Amino acid sequence: FVKANYCILNDSRKMLASTSVNSSVQGNGVLNSRDAARHTAGVKRYKYLRRLFRFRVYRNFHYRKQTKDQWARDDPAFLVLLSIWLCVSTIGFGFVLDMGFFETIKLLLWVVFIDCVGVALLIATLIWFISDKYLVKRQSRDHDVEWGYAFDVHLNAFYPLLVILHFIQLFFINHVILTDTFIGYLVGNTLWLVAVGYYIYVTFLGYSALPFLKNTVILLYPFAPLILLYGLSLALGWNFTHTLCSFYKYRVKFLKVRI
Repeated sequence: FVKANYCILNDSRKMLASTSVNSSVQGNGVLNSRDAARHTAGVKRYKYLRRLFRFRVYRNFHYRKQTKDQWARDDPAFLVLLSIWLCVSTIGFGFVLDMGFFETIKLLLWVVFIDCVGVALLIATLIWFISDKYLVKRQSRDHDVEWGYAFDVHLNAFYPLLVILHFIQLFFINHVILTDTFIGYLVGNTLWLVAVGYYIYVTFLGYSALPFLKNTVILLYPFAPLILLYGLSLALGWNFTHTLCSFYKYRVKFLKVRI
C-alpha cells in the first residue's frame, strides 16, 4: 500500500513538471509570447547594458561592514593589481611613443608613484573631507566616512579610466588620434569623455552606497563642466591625448636633465 502511494506521488510530480514545461511551449514547439520576450535580443542587450552601468562591487563593502565593522578593504590586493596593470599599460605607452628602455622606466616611475599613488592620496583625501564634513546626515553624526573607504572608491573609479586611456587608446594613438585631423581629436577626446565620465559615476555610486550620507548627487555635478570642456575642445581643435603624450615626453626629458 505504501509502495503504491509512493508510485502515485512520483507520477504526479512528473505530470506537474511536464505540465509546467509544456505550458511555456505552444503546440508547434514555439515559446509563448511571454517567454519569447524574455529571450529576445533587445532584452538581452538591455540586461547587459544594465550590468554595465549598475556596478555591484559596492555590495562587497556592505558585507564587509556587517562582518568586520569597517567599510574599507583590509588588504592592499586591489591596489597591487591596479599597479601591475598600470605598469603593463605604461610600458605599452612607452612603446607607442617610441621611447627607449630607460625612458620607459622613468615614465613608469612617474606614472606609478605620482599619477597613481600621489594623485589617489590627494583626490581621496579631498573627497573624504568634503563628504565627512558636509554630506553626513544630521541624525547620523555618530557615523563618519572612513578615509580608507574614500581611497578604495577612488581606486574603483580609477580602474575603468585606466583601461580606457592607458589600454584601449593605445590602439588608436598613432594611426587615428595623433593624425592632426578632426576625426583624430574627436576619437581621442571622446575616449577622455567616457573615461572621466566613468570615474565621476563610479565615485558617485561609491558614496551613495553609504546610508548615512545625503545629497551625494552633487558628486555628479562635474559632468556639466566635463561636457562643456569636451564641446570646447572639439570647437578649438584641442587634442587631449596629444597634450598627454607631450607631457609624458616632457617628464622623461625633465627627469633626465635633473639627474
